[in-house]
Amino acid sequence: MFFMDMETFEETMVEAKVVEDVEKWIDEGMEVNLVYFKGDVIEVVVPQTMTYTIAETEPGVKGNTAQGVTKPAVLSCGATVTVPGYLAEGEAIRVDTSKGEFLGRDN
Repeated sequence: MFFMDMETFEETMVEAKVVEDVEKWIDEGMEVNLVYFKGDVIEVVVPQTMTYTIAETEPGVKGNTAQGVTKPAVLSCGATVTVPGYLAEGEAIRVDTSKGEFLGRDN
């Protein structure tokens, strides 16, 4: 996977094994931090809280506003998280990327 330095526009290649833990949270154009050791990237750090768009989820059932009703949702980055049943495709939500948990709607 390649990452671009936003100041110098240099591209840095990062090995798949370094990115694998956070790859599902990386979205096109997002800013991440690369941690270097002796000239090699050893870690890719994504922001702990990010906003993503729900790309795919089951439609909510009308009148289904009971607390605790959840469903899986595929986000714009490709990751899947559990969201409340009232959310629909196209809505922007905040996600804790370290835990993979829904935090709330993004206003």
